[in-house]
Amino acid sequence: MALFAGYQMPIQYTGIVSEHTATRQAAGVFDISHMGRLRFDGPRADQLLDHLLTRRVLDMQPGQVRYSLVCNESGGILDDVLVSCLESPSGKIYFLLVVNASNKSKIVKWFEPHLADFPDVEFHDATDSTAMIAVQGPKALEVCGKLFPPSLPGSNVLGLGYYRAKVTEQMSKACIVSRTGYTGEDGFELIVRAEDAPRVWENLLMAGRDLGILPVGLGARDTLRLEAGMPLYGHELDESIDPYTAGLGFACQCKDRSFIGRESLLVKSKESLKVKRVGLVLDGRRAAREQAVCFDQAGGRIGTVTSGTFSPTLQKPISMAYIATDAAIAGSEIQVDIRGTNSKAWVQELPFYKRPTSV
Repeated sequence: MALFAGYQMPIQYTGIVSEHTATRQAAGVFDISHMGRLRFDGPRADQLLDHLLTRRVLDMQPGQVRYSLVCNESGGILDDVLVSCLESPSGKIYFLLVVNASNKSKIVKWFEPHLADFPDVEFHDATDSTAMIAVQGPKALEVCGKLFPPSLPGSNVLGLGYYRAKVTEQMSKACIVSRTGYTGEDGFELIVRAEDAPRVWENLLMAGRDLGILPVGLGARDTLRLEAGMPLYGHELDESIDPYTAGLGFACQCKDRSFIGRESLLVKSKESLKVKRVGLVLDGRRAAREQAVCFDQAGGRIGTVTSGTFSPTLQKPISMAYIATDAAIAGSEIQVDIRGTNSKAWVQELPFYKRPTSV
């Protein structure tokens, strides 16, 4: 266990490699209750969020989920988020924003002055009153199919498309299910009332016990997301990085909209990138960790590693890094300083891992 964003979090249960492998080959269940969950109700909730997020919200329909960013006026990334448009059983439309745990206080503070401009929007921090559990892996759908049987009206979640969500029930208890994740695998993320979380957690483990399911801690969550080329705030993302440099330009919809950071992002979208986020595959067995310096063949400094690990799937050390664009050519060889020794590395397009497509 370790302290993370104010929570005591499990680094591992049975071991990082076994948990990682279970998620890639069967299913893993993750307690991600530390993620912030912010709810917005009211007739202009969509207008408020459309003003605060880089991705369009006004055209979202109930059941849609979108990956978006919160940027400051200069286009620096304050956080990357998931925004969901949801419909309650009574027919009420509301929005839910899932933010990074370490950024929740900062984002709430950033939103506060804008909430004052929308007095008809009701804001509620639902983080402490709810829990969030992810089920990921090739057998995740089979596991969840047992908890949400298709035979029960309104409970079938297996038909949800990617980045879709619905408000339903698990054993007569309220539950939000979204087909999203942070591992590169298929699966779901569940939001339940805090008091219902232990029961749902145990139900998931029971439903998957014959399928090879394992509980997964923060260690394997990091190796999984790194293999999938997914950025992590505080590593690949921060306020000094803009979406285009991070390779997240798809999450910026500037046309016919007004949102915080738009003018700066319009300028950045037309500029040539000085650095680029890339993958690195390293020689040997030692991983290049955060802040390791990258050099070209002539010894010139070209960038910095942001995340690194030994990949259980590829059986090679991998890293993500920001390096000079003219050096960011797939297949090119560079050098990385690992604790005072230069190691060979090869630039690779992200992601390192893509899940096999179903036949």
